[in-house]
Order: sequence, then C-alpha cells, then structure tokens
Amino acid sequence: MNSQKKIHFEISERKILLKIFDVIVVLSSLYLIGSFFDFKYFSFSTTNFYWVIVLAIYLNLFGSVFEMYNLQVASNQFQIIKSIILTTSITVLVYLLTPIYTPLLPSNRLQIIIFYITILISLMVWRIFYVKFLASHRFIKKAIIVCDKEQLQELVSGLENVDPHYKFIGFVNSDGEQNFKVNYNGIKSIKPDDLEKFFKSNSISEIVVASQKTEGITANLYNQLIHLLENGVIIKEYTQLYETITQRIPVQYVSRDFYRYFPFSRNNQNQLYLLVSRLIDISFSLIGLSFGLVFLPLIIIGNIIGNRGKLFYTQERIGKNGKVFNILKYRTMVKNAEANGAVFTTINDSRITPFGKFMRKTRLDEFPQFINILKGDMSIIGPRPERPVFVQEIAEVMPFYETRHIIKPGLTGWAQVNYSYGDSIADSLVKLQYDLYYIKHRSIFLDINIFVKTFSTVLFYRGQ
Repeated sequence: MNSQKKIHFEISERKILLKIFDVIVVLSSLYLIGSFFDFKYFSFSTTNFYWVIVLAIYLNLFGSVFEMYNLQVASNQFQIIKSIILTTSITVLVYLLTPIYTPLLPSNRLQIIIFYITILISLMVWRIFYVKFLASHRFIKKAIIVCDKEQLQELVSGLENVDPHYKFIGFVNSDGEQNFKVNYNGIKSIKPDDLEKFFKSNSISEIVVASQKTEGITANLYNQLIHLLENGVIIKEYTQLYETITQRIPVQYVSRDFYRYFPFSRNNQNQLYLLVSRLIDISFSLIGLSFGLVFLPLIIIGNIIGNRGKLFYTQERIGKNGKVFNILKYRTMVKNAEANGAVFTTINDSRITPFGKFMRKTRLDEFPQFINILKGDMSIIGPRPERPVFVQEIAEVMPFYETRHIIKPGLTGWAQVNYSYGDSIADSLVKLQYDLYYIKHRSIFLDINIFVKTFSTVLFYRGQ
C-alpha cells in the first residue's frame, strides 16, 4: 500500500470546514487582540456569549452571499480576496447596527477600526493559507471507473470538471475488450484480473461502476468487486456519485425506469411545506412590488430613452401541470424582436437594448413577475417557465423535460443560481439536470440556499 495516500474531503465537507475555520480564526484573533491590547468592544464572557453566536451567524450568512464558500472562488487567490473584503465590510456594518444582539457602539471609534481590521486580516491570512496549501493536489481523491470504452471520456470529464480534486487514474473496460488502450488524461487500462492489485498499489479511494451493459460485468469482474466490497472498499454507482458531486440529475444516463434515479421529494405533496411556501411567496411578492415602485421612475425614463417601446410585455409560458399562462416582464428588447419567429435569447443578443442589458443583469426586468406569483401562476423558487414552442422542441429530443412541470415555475431556481444563461438544447439539458435535482431534493434548506445564491447573482451583476 502506498504510504503517500492523500487526504480528501468531499465537497460538502470542505464547505463545512471552511465555515467552521472562518469562525474559529476570527474569534481566536479577536480573543488575542483583546488579551494583549486595549480592545474592549468585543469581549468573551458567559454573560455575553450570544455576541459570539451572532457574529458567527453573520459571518457565515454574508460569507455565503459573497461566495466565500463557493469552492471555485475559495481556491482562487484573487477572487477570494474580493469576497473577504465584501464579507468583512457587510458583517461588521450589520454587527454594529444591531446593538440589541451585539455590543453597544463604543465611544472610542478606534475600537471599530480594530474590530474591522482584525476580522479582515485573520480571514485573509487563513484563506491565503488555504489556497496555497490546502486547496492543492494534496486533497486529490483517486478512483477507478468501470464503464464502456465509448463513454470513458464523457463520464470522466463530467465529474472532474466539477471537482478537479477527483481524479480517475484507472479504467476497467466493461464491454469485453481486454486489450483496449486508453489515450485520455493519463488514465491506465486495467485488466479485470489485475483490479485488486492495482487498487492496493495506487492508494485508490473508491471504485465507480458506470456500465449500462450488465453483460459486460463478467463473473470474474463481479467476484473481484464483491471481494473488494467485503474488505471495506467503497464502490459507487456513477449516477449517484454524479448527483452528489454536481448537485444535478444525470438524465443523459438515466433509462426509462427513472423513478429509480429521482424519487421526488415528499415536500412536493407536503401540505404544510406548500402552505408555508405560498405564504412566503405572497410576502416576498408584496415586498418585491414595493421595491419595484421605488425603481419605476428610473425604469420608465430608461425605457423611453433606451427601448422606445411599450414598458410592459406579456409572453406565454408553461406552468404547473403544463398549464399555459401569460408572464409579465419589463421590455428589454427592440420592438418586433421576433418578427422572424421565436428564437433562443443568446449572450450579447443584438436584439437586447443597452438599457435592457442593464435591466437583465440587475434582474429589474423581472419585478413584474411578482404579480404572476401573487396570482399563483408562479412561485419565488422553482424551474424557470419556458415558452410553449421551446418546450415542444426540447421535449422531442430530451427525455424527462416535461417532468419539470410537476411543480410551479419560479422567479429564481437551482438552475439559475448554478448555471449561466442557456441558449441551446445542450444548455437546456444542463439546466434540466439542476431542475430535476431541485424537484428531487426540494426542502426549506435548499430554498434558503437558492435565496442566498440569488443575492450573490444580483450583487455580482450576473443576471441573465
């Protein structure tokens, strides 16, 4: 056995560790500053323990909003510095403005500066250490994949593109050809008879079985897998691993017995969850429309100058159970934008006016949809509603596409906060995977996650 076996944490574990160590580092730094310097604003005692809890909550909450726990951002030194500055600034500001749950504002304003600099520098040092030493190849997880040779490249890239620390280094061909040579990503071909030996000599963490042809799993290969399983080796089915790592359903690998792969969340029929969701929809819609009225004068002026057309426009969309409804939006395109028929909106679409681009990036164009939510056509969170012509076109070539209509469409959703704008059938497939993941795992915790990520999308000007 190779003694240089790497440590590897799963994606969810890495996020939890980042959150925990962010809090530990900040609190430790504040404790040290209070012990060695004249810093009285934030002190530790049994009578004000809730100060610590509130600071930890604020730090994790605003860290999530500003993408401190996005692993791609956390592994990039320049992006994480921006996130740290934003997180620290907003955390300190909100902490200072909630003296009911936090210390009273000090008379010496220097205390506030010390508080801010301590949090900022401690997070900077810890996160740069993480980038340099922890987010490196030291955490690579090695795996073996069992699949058909035609699928190897697609299956491997599908996981490694999402988690670069997950590496397939061995491949067992399950279509019967034993002398097949692999010419992809340094992966070595393994004969079934050598599987156990290769596993032990290369510090493999797990084996992934992705073959859709059960006849390719020979008795010899099957017995070896069983023997390894009995000895504590982790063996995973590819679609389950794909769902865990990517947080989307791999519909391209799912056969007709789809209920095996995504039994839908019980919350889709949970009347209490649905009632709470509806109350939240109504509350946020009223708040959203109130904010919309504040921006309305700016939008009217911008529309007159930049769009030169009607302020509002309606469009048919597919809702729950395939019911057609009219969605309401602010205009962002030139007049007669679809004179030649309906087409997907693309990135840098020439039909979008400059003011319309601003509206889309900030998502101001979607404020009128709160009216659709109040009417019950939509929800705050759910799959984005698509136009009937596109639904028909996509459903003809993509299995399970209309499955997304079993719940109400949403103003924002799991696909919108995880994937950029889609302007093709291929993009629709990826977004469908996210939508089905939401339908399968729908819960209040996932809804909160989407809500927080939506704030990040708006704040970083990444609207669609």
